[in-house]
Amino acid sequence: MKLIAPVVLAALVAVGAAVAGVGVGTPPREGFASYEVAGLSSLGGTSSVGYSINDRGWVAGRSNLSGNQVRHATLWRHGGLTDLGTLGGPERNSAVLWPVKNIRGIVSGIAQTDEPDPLGERWSCGFFFPAATGTGYRCLGFRWERGVMTPLPTLGGTHGFATGTNNRGETVGWAENTVFDPTCEAPQKLQFRAVVWGPGKHRIRELPPLPGDSVSAATALNDRGQVVGISGICDQAAGRLSAIHNVLWEDGRPVEIGDLGGVAWNTPMAINQRGAVVGFANAGAEDGTAFNPRAFLWTKDHGIVPLGTLQDDATSQALGINERGQIVGQSCDADDNCRAALWQGGARTDLNALLSHDSGLVLTTANDIDDLGRITGQAFDAETGRFVAFLATPGRD
Repeated sequence: MKLIAPVVLAALVAVGAAVAGVGVGTPPREGFASYEVAGLSSLGGTSSVGYSINDRGWVAGRSNLSGNQVRHATLWRHGGLTDLGTLGGPERNSAVLWPVKNIRGIVSGIAQTDEPDPLGERWSCGFFFPAATGTGYRCLGFRWERGVMTPLPTLGGTHGFATGTNNRGETVGWAENTVFDPTCEAPQKLQFRAVVWGPGKHRIRELPPLPGDSVSAATALNDRGQVVGISGICDQAAGRLSAIHNVLWEDGRPVEIGDLGGVAWNTPMAINQRGAVVGFANAGAEDGTAFNPRAFLWTKDHGIVPLGTLQDDATSQALGINERGQIVGQSCDADDNCRAALWQGGARTDLNALLSHDSGLVLTTANDIDDLGRITGQAFDAETGRFVAFLATPGRD
């Protein structure tokens, strides 16, 4: 599960990213296009992130409100900004946190309600919301379409979490059931399982974990019905030992797709229509439950392959992939200074080195890429001191 990695990591490392020494304005590297980059507007706070871009050019993510104690799911389209709201009023939180990908106009994510959490769990949502307001209320997966945010049902438990939606109208994520799982680490109490919502309005289907595991979570799907995610134990409901195994579900059956040797943080993030999967995984068993990720690509023909880091960096994460096989993510040095990364054709580069002009932005992470090569993520704006969502568009040269 991404759960802690890209959001918490971005929050902790982005300050250092502004001085990472990247080559903004330098000539594009051989084989890579140049990019025009623009910062996107915010809801008034000092931090916004783009997590998803579809082939219509819609960017979805989250933006802090003024004061930075609350953040809302946000949609940027046609030059405009839409606050998608929450399931519990403006003082609650919401966010879009994964590549959603469909072109039907459906956005999926997580949102707090106004219902108090009866068990006092942090739940998966709490790792993505501001500390002061991120817990205490029920948090559910949602689907937003034509201005309406609809809550998605659970498996009988309190909370849910939605990630992607495909063009068949299926949404994936995970939801709590009513089992008090002894493998949970407090304050988490209830077990959770991967689910598929839809395409019917009230349909929910559980995707089981691997034999011997107690929990599962679905992070992405494609239009062929292939779903990827994780299988493990309940733990903290935020990656780590909930992500002992990388999993691909086909026809509802889980298949382990391998790892890089680590025993935790094995996390698929995206799958394209060809069935290629990207994500991140701990580098080796010696890491234990510490977070030490490396970007990977999995294909049916070649299995799981590490993608490496940018020069002199220590960790990396692959977060999005398009139909052309271009992969985006981030690469970080030992001091957690991170740069947006692009992998294509067997090569990798710092996305900042491909910018056609000095925009004043330092791109710290690239979260998604569409089939036209447009990229979204987060950047640091040195002039304002803010962290902004960005849209990078390849040039025609």
